[in-house]
Amino acid sequence: MPKQAHPFIRLTRYAHKYRPQIWTATTCSILNKFFDLAPPVLIGAAIDLVLQKENFWANPLGVEGLAAQLLVLSMISGVIWALESIFEYAYALQWRNLAQTLQHDLRLDTYQHLQELELAFFEERSSGGLMSIVSDDVNQLERFLDGGANEVIQVSATILLIGGAFFVITPNVAWLAMSPMPFILWGSIWFQKFLAPRYAEVREKVGMLNGQLANNIGGITTIKAFVTEDYERKRIEKESDRYRQSNRAAIAYSAAFVPLIRILIFMGFIAILYYGGLEVQAQKLSVGNYSVMVYLIQRLLWPLTRLGETLDQYQRAMASTNRILDLLDTPIAIHSGTKSFPLPVLDQIPMRGEIILKDVTFGYRADFPIVENLSLEIAANKTTAIVGATGSGKSTLVKLLLRLYEIQSGHIFVDGIEIRELELRSLRSCIGWVSQDVFLFHGSVLENITYGSFDATVDQIVEAAKIAEAHEFILSLPNGYDTIVGERGQKLSGGQRQRIAIARAVLRNPPILILDEATSAVDNETEAAIQKSLDRITKNRTTIAIAHRLSTIRNADRIYVMEQGKVVETGTHDQLVTLNGVYTGLWNLQTGQTHEAIH
Repeated sequence: MPKQAHPFIRLTRYAHKYRPQIWTATTCSILNKFFDLAPPVLIGAAIDLVLQKENFWANPLGVEGLAAQLLVLSMISGVIWALESIFEYAYALQWRNLAQTLQHDLRLDTYQHLQELELAFFEERSSGGLMSIVSDDVNQLERFLDGGANEVIQVSATILLIGGAFFVITPNVAWLAMSPMPFILWGSIWFQKFLAPRYAEVREKVGMLNGQLANNIGGITTIKAFVTEDYERKRIEKESDRYRQSNRAAIAYSAAFVPLIRILIFMGFIAILYYGGLEVQAQKLSVGNYSVMVYLIQRLLWPLTRLGETLDQYQRAMASTNRILDLLDTPIAIHSGTKSFPLPVLDQIPMRGEIILKDVTFGYRADFPIVENLSLEIAANKTTAIVGATGSGKSTLVKLLLRLYEIQSGHIFVDGIEIRELELRSLRSCIGWVSQDVFLFHGSVLENITYGSFDATVDQIVEAAKIAEAHEFILSLPNGYDTIVGERGQKLSGGQRQRIAIARAVLRNPPILILDEATSAVDNETEAAIQKSLDRITKNRTTIAIAHRLSTIRNADRIYVMEQGKVVETGTHDQLVTLNGVYTGLWNLQTGQTHEAIH
């Protein structure tokens, strides 16, 4: 496995389109620091002017007299202060806008990439951990760009500008003052490498903590029902303590950085104070320049002492960057094809909806197939039912048809086109799916029905709700179609959620309709009403009905009976009942005629 590039290099590659903004912000930071360090030079010039009654400003500008020269120095100081303020505003504006833009784009890119990953990816990871990357890690990077990036640039500029000034003013003393710098820079680089794995561990721990929190909040009803609040609090306490301990270890090391830097800087300060004073006594250095050097070494001290905090921020940002870019670099297993079905024209369905599975093998684990060498045909504009015991592979077929998972071998054709050759959006747009595990988004009833059919008219929405036997109960809600359903639709009953899901699928008017236990959460009376409506909407449409309740599919044009990933029986309801096989046993069991199956 090739060695991964440093996170800063990876971030630079990602942010190549922001280079003009980065250069503009960097230039403003350097110019701000240049004008920020200019006043001490003017102070030294003023001291020499007052003490010596003459100054280097006099000759080039043609200004004579102490008062006039001090006035010139004051005016130059005003210009420098103004420019410093202008560039301070400019760099703050540039860096903060860059941080917000990069944060926005990175979050969208990461989320978009997440949406394109296959379902197997999400089954192996916690939603809270992924949320931590998309939200917390992106914010961590934004916080560094907002202030830390400017701090690093200004510290670097300070070292170069002050070092250059020292060598211009008095080369004999400058090398003593700047001698700690190589040790500081080398130590900083070494310290970064030393802290990197510790902050990677911190980000990992916060991801695990967020994962546990998200899991518990999602399962709060179960926690309350089983009276496990104390148990779950202890689990959160355990994860939080792990996060705290990993942070403590990183903080213990990062906190030691500043005192070490201060000791090294103090050595440079002593060199300037002592040897510079001797140079003044020997009249090799003016009092003004001596003052400038003493003042500048102080200006160098404080930014370098803040370097520890900046490095701490930098390492946290780089640990977050690695997690974000690792997610972005996760390969997409299911790739879209290039072919597409023609778009619907008005209410006309431009495709037949014939589906053929040929020698299909798939397993969630490579060594444990759920379906194996499965072949079956689903006729266009007919209702085909798939029944079988739990775990026989019924719902898996739906996921394969939608390409939520990739088959390991075999072929699936829709209207004669292999689904791997189809654009994913085109394939999924022609299928309406009502799952047994209904998911409603936090929002209104109207928003959930129109999800995926955002341009639908009010009349179309109401008609779809009526077909799904949902219109009457929706009108009885506090705010009708504008009633908020709560997260995952928790304010509604299971039957109400299922009817809204059916209305959502009906509104799409798909050529292919999949009903995966679509009436499993409704009572018998509602089921009968929905079944009557479904009889209307399944006409002239390819319908796949997956059911445990055989009464709901007895009128299907063809029924496939599955057992351990294979089709063991096929035919109509009447044909299958007379076979005295698997279907007959299921039918007798559900109708209370188990004694007949035995005999």
